[in-house]
Amino acid sequence: MSVSVRIPTILRTYTGGAAEVNGEGETLRDVLQKLDADFPGIGARILDEAGKIRRFVNVYVGDEDVRFVDNLDTATPSGVQVSIIPAVAGG
Repeated sequence: MSVSVRIPTILRTYTGGAAEVNGEGETLRDVLQKLDADFPGIGARILDEAGKIRRFVNVYVGDEDVRFVDNLDTATPSGVQVSIIPAVAGG
């Protein structure tokens, strides 16, 4: 399935500055694997050593936070937007 992936500013060095890239896959896991194949190194910034989404990274498929759906097994229907959003902290 073809999807669009929104890339946060902090990760755009991996995508040559692109704010949005095309992705493919039936699940979020597939999309992230393809993203890392197309833009080597970006996957390690999104997933930890155990292959789970990093604690301070939020990922949405459409309007759904994948942590409350099926995590990496969340379906990515054709045309959906995947958003990678790093958590912001401060005070």
